[in-house]
Amino acid sequence: MRKRSATVRVARWSALHPWRAVVGWLVFVALCLGGGIAAGMNSATSEDFRVGEAGRAEALAAEGGIPLRSTEHILIRAASGSWDKPEPLDRAAADAAVKDITDRMRALPEVASVKAPVPSTDGRVLRVPVELTGSEQDDQDRVPPLQAQTEKAAEAHPDLRIEETGDASVSKGVDGQRDKDLKFSEAITLPITLITLAVVFGSVVMVGVPLLLAITSIMATMGLAMVASHLLPDTGVGMSMILLIGMAVGVDYTLFYLKREREERARAGGRLTSEALVEAAAATAGRAIVVSGLAVIVSTTALFLARDVIFDSLATGTILVVAVAVVSSVTVLPALLVKLGRRTERRAAKRSARGKPVRSYGEKELGSNGEKERGSSGEKKPGRAWNALLAPARKHPALTLCLSVLAMLGLALPALDMNLKNPARDSFSREIPAMRGYDTLLETFPEQRLRHLVVVQAEASRAADVRAALGELDRRAQADPLFSHPSRTPLLRTSEDRRTTTLELNAPHPTYSKNAEDSLDRIRHDHLPATVGGLPGVETAVTGEVARGVDYVGHQNEKLPLVLGFLLLMTFVMMVFAFRSVVLGLLGVVLNLLSAASALGVLVLVFQGEWAEDLLSFISLDGISSRVPLFLFVILFGLSMDYQVFVVSRIREAALNGVPTRQAVIDGITSSAKVVTSAALVMVTVFASFVMLHILEMKQMGLVLAVAVLLDAFVIRVMILPAALLLLGRATWWPSGAIRRAEARVAEARRTPSPERAARPEGRRIAQGR
Repeated sequence: MRKRSATVRVARWSALHPWRAVVGWLVFVALCLGGGIAAGMNSATSEDFRVGEAGRAEALAAEGGIPLRSTEHILIRAASGSWDKPEPLDRAAADAAVKDITDRMRALPEVASVKAPVPSTDGRVLRVPVELTGSEQDDQDRVPPLQAQTEKAAEAHPDLRIEETGDASVSKGVDGQRDKDLKFSEAITLPITLITLAVVFGSVVMVGVPLLLAITSIMATMGLAMVASHLLPDTGVGMSMILLIGMAVGVDYTLFYLKREREERARAGGRLTSEALVEAAAATAGRAIVVSGLAVIVSTTALFLARDVIFDSLATGTILVVAVAVVSSVTVLPALLVKLGRRTERRAAKRSARGKPVRSYGEKELGSNGEKERGSSGEKKPGRAWNALLAPARKHPALTLCLSVLAMLGLALPALDMNLKNPARDSFSREIPAMRGYDTLLETFPEQRLRHLVVVQAEASRAADVRAALGELDRRAQADPLFSHPSRTPLLRTSEDRRTTTLELNAPHPTYSKNAEDSLDRIRHDHLPATVGGLPGVETAVTGEVARGVDYVGHQNEKLPLVLGFLLLMTFVMMVFAFRSVVLGLLGVVLNLLSAASALGVLVLVFQGEWAEDLLSFISLDGISSRVPLFLFVILFGLSMDYQVFVVSRIREAALNGVPTRQAVIDGITSSAKVVTSAALVMVTVFASFVMLHILEMKQMGLVLAVAVLLDAFVIRVMILPAALLLLGRATWWPSGAIRRAEARVAEARRTPSPERAARPEGRRIAQGR
């Protein structure tokens, strides 16, 4: 007797002890959530975000006790006149407002200093710079009291328009908008998920099961993520990823299991108990869920190779929620299905006792002659829609394969011109109040558009030489057309121990523009080496928003080949492990690359130009956010493996039953088509809702993932995969001999059927050569 797998043994225990399994699952969720609340969330600090030379500069400044501090700008102008052309300022009223604001800000512990007001060139706007305590990365926690005092000052001076902007208030506004956007996305996703499940199962009770498991899995994962944050700090994006991926895979895995249980019930025709049906489903769908979840987890670990705190947070959340979703699917789900099955059986018995007709799950699958319409593998025959969709691959596989691949390559072509950039403040939505103030700031004080900070560390005895050399660097920059030229003394700061000195330089360019990057390059490679960089025994580095962006993109470009290579290797290994086929492993790698490249091509086509700006409400950076391609490759490879494992599992199952490979391909794809398509639609809905959000990076991620899943489900799985498998035939399973032996057994049975086998329906079909 063949030994049962661990998945089947767990499902069998759960089916035989349903209440224990359900209570055990609820206890597990409560313990995870309680443990997480007790441990608390460990959030990432400024040190965790440091990358490249910019990160080294920030470390030097922090070591010297002069960390980069955020500056908030309080803008004062006349309340009358248009928004872009205010009336001249009433000097007396403006001076009174400046004094009021200065007194309010100096009384706050979050404020390090309040500088003298600076008038704009036309004198219509006053700017009061307010420097915060602490470092730039921690400024969001300090800015709310300043914003509250600014609002009170505005109320106290109704004849003036007083507003606040700056890095801290913009970041705070962006985070607030991101939270609102995600709630909006969740509000869209949930009803679409409900509708999709209702269409698939046609039962309110069955709709509740996937949602219940997905929600409890998410709750348990949130607790585990809080505990894990003490090893890998949370950046604030992990919980969002848990919620979105948890809903998607939680529903997916439950869908696959439920669908298989219903098929087994329909096939049994009431001859098997609910426990036996669940055990039969676990042997097929349960194993596929475990392999699929393992594939997603292994793929997601590639994000750790990027050595980036944000990707670490994303990977941790994704891995935990997928693992918990798999556990729920193979433990508590069988228990719930047994309870629902017994309930259905009791109702059927009562209806039968009353002489009423009993409708089984499989009744929809009955044909006009009363027999179940099934293919040679015993699976349900395809409907008209799927017959039409699969017709090209079935009738003309070579032509279908060539045309489909060419179409996907055509979509991928724009990706060759992809320009990676780090999203800057200029791309944020103007619905954020601080961004409207930011526009006013840039219009009236263009030199504040961006700043570079040069950090120098040397022996205290060299402090005078360092300051003199930095003064020379400042003069060179003022003579350079790439920089701002206000008449001022150099913005120098020196630490108390005189070992660290900083110089601030400003430039009037958008942070994502080529001129901004050129100004950074000019400092690092021309002005710095020619001045302070030439002093012996000094360490120099440059930071700022542009420097962080450039260094981050460089870091991502450096890690991308490593991550992609790991993904390709793991895709190959997992497919070979799951199906014992080198051919399927290579095919999985090629198909994943094809869908990812096509999705990136669409992304570049939409977001790297300006034609879709009004349509999708964004400001083009003439590039793609540097995080998006890496995120796409990892998530798409995981999800693509998810679908491929389920589809190929059905094909292999049919082939192991002796069905010829050609028929097994058709039967396997059609039997999994409805549930795979439904799962894909849930995913597409989740990701497409991101396109309606305000944050550019979220828009890009949403579009590229929605397009990728759509192409994967309707082109890769319907056109390319079946066409390729039909052309490969038996070679699909090389070097495994299991399929060949299965076909040989069926051929032998057809030649010499035993009386016992011939007496059974399947035996009669074999004897008749069907």
